[in-house]
Amino acid sequence: MSKRFRVCSLDQEFLLPPSLQDWLPQDHLARFIADVVNELDLSAIYAEYERKDGRGLSAYHPLLMTRLLLYGYCIGTTSSRKIEKATYDNVAFRYLSADQHPDHDTLASFRQENLKALAGLFVQALRLCQKAGLVKLGNVAIDGTKIKANASTHRSVDYQEISEREQHWRSEVERLLNQAQRTDQQEDQSFGVSQPADPLPEDLANAQKRLQRLQQAKTELEQEAKEQLQAANDTLPSRKAGRPSKAEQTSQPPKDRKQRDKEKKQRQRARKNAAAPGRQYNFVDPDSRVMRDNGQKCFVQAYNAQIAVDAHAQVIVAAELTQQTVDRQQLLPLVKSVCSTTQATPKTITADAGYWDTMSLLDSSMKGIEVLVSPDSNPQPTAAPLPPSAPRNEEAIRMREILTSPEGKARYALRKSTVEPVFGQIKEARGIRRFRLRGLLKVTSEWKLICATHNLLKLFRHRSAVPSPEPGAASFMPLLHSFCFTFRRTSRENEMLACA
Repeated sequence: MSKRFRVCSLDQEFLLPPSLQDWLPQDHLARFIADVVNELDLSAIYAEYERKDGRGLSAYHPLLMTRLLLYGYCIGTTSSRKIEKATYDNVAFRYLSADQHPDHDTLASFRQENLKALAGLFVQALRLCQKAGLVKLGNVAIDGTKIKANASTHRSVDYQEISEREQHWRSEVERLLNQAQRTDQQEDQSFGVSQPADPLPEDLANAQKRLQRLQQAKTELEQEAKEQLQAANDTLPSRKAGRPSKAEQTSQPPKDRKQRDKEKKQRQRARKNAAAPGRQYNFVDPDSRVMRDNGQKCFVQAYNAQIAVDAHAQVIVAAELTQQTVDRQQLLPLVKSVCSTTQATPKTITADAGYWDTMSLLDSSMKGIEVLVSPDSNPQPTAAPLPPSAPRNEEAIRMREILTSPEGKARYALRKSTVEPVFGQIKEARGIRRFRLRGLLKVTSEWKLICATHNLLKLFRHRSAVPSPEPGAASFMPLLHSFCFTFRRTSRENEMLACA
């Protein structure tokens, strides 16, 4: 053949061992993760290793494990088994693991044991974004989304069905106990002496475990209903003899008639719920709730994930998680979280109509912040009459006037284009639609880890777009690598010649 081809033999042996630095392009995300982990404070993770006695095999380095988890969450690979597999057949994971292969049990244990420390990386990643100038706090948008729990709605049971199952398994336990008692009596009569006590039969032990689990679920639902009733009764005004003092009058704003009627209905629903709890209980993840996912138009077993996003570069400045199916009571906690994580006060906060709550808007924590929340889910034209359920208090009237003005309309329009794309990047682009962990505390930490990797991706794209401050530095680095490679090669050849 006249055409020459490059050698592509799979059995080609290298004269020198290949370098990890030759595996990936210089602008690869894995290289950024390897660099940024060195900028993070992992002392909390190192402290976890100090508590152990040091016996056994050498542990994998926390830097290695953290790199793998952060990169996995960045690209949507959150399964420990998939990460273990990727350390063999994915060049980026193999680069970050330094050609080591921790098994999935080790990865899962590392995530479980250091979950709180990994969640703390959210604030550290936010600090790096602030130093890079990606956070301005001029306009912060708030919203929530439903992310599926590590459980199924088929394992959720309501209070009435739990009671029916409890009665069934109580009668089953009694039947098995009577049967075991008759068997013991027959054996005593046959053998003439009492035999040593045998362990419980498997069917009886399983029946008792099922009964105890159902009783525990029933107790938790009843306790939760009592707490909700107590919280609803706390809104009642204190009945003191005589006229309230001036301080008591000014400490809380007066409630209009509609607000009082609303609280009255809430107390009525709480009393009804205390008599027979209406919430479904999930036996796989009891902290999760059955929620309506408006995007999928169906009910899912999920958590309500909340974020606050800065409009400048879509950096997440606050991340929280709640079991509440609606967003009405989440405005105030999110605003406080923004001030805490950023250590600053945002200029404007925007949220959709689902966050409308008059008492939260009038809270003292909102002073100095322009909060724009639509009181109407479906805004009507100016001349059109308001629907019967629309709020008509002074705060609602003032908010409608602001949102209909050109300046207020322009600031409020940033809300959808700021926070909605972030959910799209997390759920659609990265494919993170379900949590890996179970339990409110663990899932909250995992949600903050997801948001931390979102901010790291923003920082990665920002650093990739920023040109090098020294024009000659980029051309100098390849020369330096070439010199180092030539030096290693020459040293290796001299060593081989000396051995020969």
